[in-house]
Amino acid sequence: MPSAFDWPVRVYYEDTDAGGIVFYANYLKFFERARTEWLRAAGIAQQALLDAEGAGFVVKSAQLDYHAPARLDDELNIRTTVEKLGRASVQFAQQAWRGDTLLTSAIVKVGCVDLASMRPRSLPEHVADKMRAA
Repeated sequence: MPSAFDWPVRVYYEDTDAGGIVFYANYLKFFERARTEWLRAAGIAQQALLDAEGAGFVVKSAQLDYHAPARLDDELNIRTTVEKLGRASVQFAQQAWRGDTLLTSAIVKVGCVDLASMRPRSLPEHVADKMRAA
């Protein structure tokens, strides 16, 4: 499987809750952005995929575990690893780290769909090849 992809993110005021820590749902945004940047780094342009093939990615499921809080101005590293590449889906393991401290871990399953019908479809071969090589 492809190697780990690291993407930095800083915690902004808008990411925090009334207690001054990152609001739990915002980790989903951090993970989404990191997956998008992983695709970009692998040479997969989502808009081109949509325009040329009418295909896109949707989250099927997400399981998160919270280990420690992040706070305003923390510099985080979002690590993304592909655990499983299926015919029409990708399973990611993602983690949010602050230095050596694991803050949040997730398993996110993403499916490839035909955006006109919203039905599952096979990953285009050129996309699967790039994912395997990333």
